[in-house]
Amino acid sequence: MAVKKNRPNRRKTSTGNRPIITLIVVAVILCAILVLLEWLKSTTSRVLEQKPPIAQEERHKLPARQSYNQIELQPYTSAMPEHKPQHKKKPVSVGTVAIIVDDMGTNLQEAKALMAINVPLTFSLIPGLPKVREVDKLASERGYQVMIHIPMEPKGYPKQRLEENGILLSQTDAEIEKRLGSYFKQVPHAAGANNHMGSRFSEDDQKMRLVLNQLKARSLFFVDSRTTPDSVGLSLARSMEVYAAGRNVFLDNTQDVPAITAQLEQLAALARKKGSAIGICHPHKTTIQALAIHLPRLKKEGIIFVPAGDLVR
Repeated sequence: MAVKKNRPNRRKTSTGNRPIITLIVVAVILCAILVLLEWLKSTTSRVLEQKPPIAQEERHKLPARQSYNQIELQPYTSAMPEHKPQHKKKPVSVGTVAIIVDDMGTNLQEAKALMAINVPLTFSLIPGLPKVREVDKLASERGYQVMIHIPMEPKGYPKQRLEENGILLSQTDAEIEKRLGSYFKQVPHAAGANNHMGSRFSEDDQKMRLVLNQLKARSLFFVDSRTTPDSVGLSLARSMEVYAAGRNVFLDNTQDVPAITAQLEQLAALARKKGSAIGICHPHKTTIQALAIHLPRLKKEGIIFVPAGDLVR
């Protein structure tokens, strides 16, 4: 009977401790939750601090898109192109041109029509023509350079016509010097000279030396018209220290405006490529028409026109 009396006392003691245990468990759980939250907060902060800024991720930005007229298309290659620094393009040489108008001196109208183009052409006058002195004077007054167009013996002479006052291989040195002296008197403002015809005369070293000596004595330059590929004029002049140059393009062998236009374009292209070029033409109506149309255009495109004397060396 004593045992049965003691059991109610043990159940009473166990029931009385239960609220305290519950509180302890709840407190432990709350503490654990708080510790877990604090750990999560700390971990998140460290992760955020270690994350690089957004701007640093753009190390491989794509270049801005360009249109086809802004870029140069290259052949396909799987290799990465080598980076090269960008440099400003050097200006392209515009080209310098001198145009000599041969056979001048027949009349003043030709000279005035050419002057109206307002480009520094060079007039080469044949001594003995009726208006040589007048053209020489007018050109000098208006600032145009003048040359003497020396009539020289061509191949095929006498069947090939030549002015009566021309110089021939058969003439003595004294006769040639006399004729040259008359040329200088008729064209007193001449800055230089070039050969009219002369495909035979300009191949003769001794006779050409005689002519070049007369030019050198008067400080005149020489332009070899190159009427023959075997001319010694230019090389001999250089060896004698006479300022000289050679003709590059004949402009009007064909008397047709489109043909002359094509020759002018060739002259301009050569000048752009080499820096300078000399063209020779004649005062034909079609030539003057072509020059009047195209020289102002070429000038706007960058071609620099100068007197022939500016291109000798």
